[in-house]
Amino acid sequence: MKQKQLSPAGDNWRELPPRDFKGSPFDRIGSGWMLITAGAGGDWNTMTASWGGLGVLWRKDVAFAFIRPSRRTFEFANGSELFTLSFFDESRRDALNFIGSNSGRDCDKAAKTGLTPLVFGSGIAGGRGAGAIGFEEACDIIVCRKLYTHDIDPRQFLDAPLIEKVYNDKDYHRMYIGEILTVLARQ
Repeated sequence: MKQKQLSPAGDNWRELPPRDFKGSPFDRIGSGWMLITAGAGGDWNTMTASWGGLGVLWRKDVAFAFIRPSRRTFEFANGSELFTLSFFDESRRDALNFIGSNSGRDCDKAAKTGLTPLVFGSGIAGGRGAGAIGFEEACDIIVCRKLYTHDIDPRQFLDAPLIEKVYNDKDYHRMYIGEILTVLARQ
C-alpha cells in the first residue's frame, strides 16, 4: 500500500485551529460526505460517512462520527486513539462512492480509487497527531483524539418508527466523540 509521510511544514498543507474549519458541517458532512479513517501504519481502514457533526463538548472542540459494527473501520476505530475525517471536492465523488460501497476486507480501497494515504508525522498537532492517517487528495482533514464512545441503544429512540427504518438490520452505530487536535487545510 503506497503511503506518504506528511511533513509538518510542507506538502501544501497548513494547520488551522478547529474553529477555522470552513463551510457548513451540514453541507460538508451530509451532502459532501467525508472519509473516516482509523488505524496506524499499514494497518488501517477508511469508510465513507454522511453522518456526524462538529461542536463543543466538555470545553473542547469535538467531532462526532458514527460507525456500524459490521464495518471494517469499526475494529480500527476501537483499537486506535486517533481518527481522521477527510473532506474532498466534488471531483472525488466516484472515489467516495466506491469506498462507501466496498469493504476493506475485500480490496485496497485507496489503491482502487487512486487516493494516497498520508501518515502524519510528529510535527502535526504538536506531536499529538503523529500516526493518524488522512489522504493527500483531500481538501481538509480533521485529526481527532478519541474521548468517548457510546453504542446507540434502540430503547432510547423517541421516534422509534422513523429511526428504526434506518436500522432494518438492527446494525446500530457506535458513536465516537473525538477532540479535534488540528485541522489541516490544503493551501
